Amino acid sequence: MTKTPPKTIVRRTPWPESSTRAIGTPLQPSVVYAAESPDALDDMYEGRAPGYAYAREGHPNADVLARKIDALEGATGGLVFGSGMAAVTAVMQGLLRSGDHVLAGNQLYGRSMRMLSEELPKWGVEADLADPTDAARFAQAIKPNTKLILLEVVSNPTLRVSDVTGIAALARKHGCILVIDNTFTTPRGFQPFQHGADIVIHSVTKLLAGHSDATLGYVACSDAAHRDPIYATAVTLGLTASPFDCWLAERGLYSFELRYDRAEANARALADALAETPGVARVLYPTRPDHPDHNRAASLLGARGGNMVSFEIGGGRAAANALVRAAPDIAFAPTLGDIGTTLSHPATSSHRALTPQARAELGMSEGFFRVSVGVEDVDMLIGEFRAAIAAATGA
Repeated sequence: MTKTPPKTIVRRTPWPESSTRAIGTPLQPSVVYAAESPDALDDMYEGRAPGYAYAREGHPNADVLARKIDALEGATGGLVFGSGMAAVTAVMQGLLRSGDHVLAGNQLYGRSMRMLSEELPKWGVEADLADPTDAARFAQAIKPNTKLILLEVVSNPTLRVSDVTGIAALARKHGCILVIDNTFTTPRGFQPFQHGADIVIHSVTKLLAGHSDATLGYVACSDAAHRDPIYATAVTLGLTASPFDCWLAERGLYSFELRYDRAEANARALADALAETPGVARVLYPTRPDHPDHNRAASLLGARGGNMVSFEIGGGRAAANALVRAAPDIAFAPTLGDIGTTLSHPATSSHRALTPQARAELGMSEGFFRVSVGVEDVDMLIGEFRAAIAAATGA
């Protein structure tokens, strides 16, 4: 025992030295980092030495996670944000100025669409939507002040496949920044930089983290001239990623490829089973021959149909309620990419802000559902859906 009590225990204790190292990544929740001198802080901020000063500007757990996703996307210098929408916000506000115009696919994540329609106009930025499956429609909608094009490769929730090749050519021709949200397809299913993207966005919350316990976003740029203003905007607005969420997402990322492949195989089998199930009006899955963009999906995605399936039943809201109640073990939740299967009803979740007519024009009725397929036993999953559909439709 020590005979002399310490003067204080408030001062920080140095990390214990060790001849071994941890296999798991350490979690470092520190908000601030101490430098040895003002000169050392200058060296860090001016790029002559690595380091951190304040967690809003960056921290080790975010960098570890970003480098992992960089490796999957074939990128360098990716940035991690507090959510997928924080990533979208940083891109939009970092790169756009009053008087600019954004052109986007007309089937995006609901909050992305609300940003385009409600938030961008507040900044003096115009936004228009066009059918992403038709590059000619995009060509007609481009304006002299179009600065940025935003696409999802596979749309949410109708799983239409964008004409990425044609729209990338348009972006090059008109000098537009092509931003691709790769959340649905993931780098396992599609490599945007190899198809002309300038910027790639992810909601890491979804398939990459994979366990519905971390909320994060990611952005990678092919040009540092784009990265710098995006980073500056994120730091200024405080779009900070939590070290703990980064640590959780990194842990989830180690099983990403295994989870994705299993969920994709399950989704393919579920889509085929639903197509043969009485009471189902239609099924959407990119690699099925009856998908409206099947040929384009084969060209862009190959055999990688992903883990998302959408289907439609008749009977309106009453049948939709009955289906959900008849499947109590399938989480009814407005999310995707969890290790377990989740069921979403776009009319009351992701696309509730649209009018019924606008949803109908996009192919979303009250009986339209989106399934984020997980890694469960696929025969069990098929049985649960068939029983729920029978209960809802009387088929």
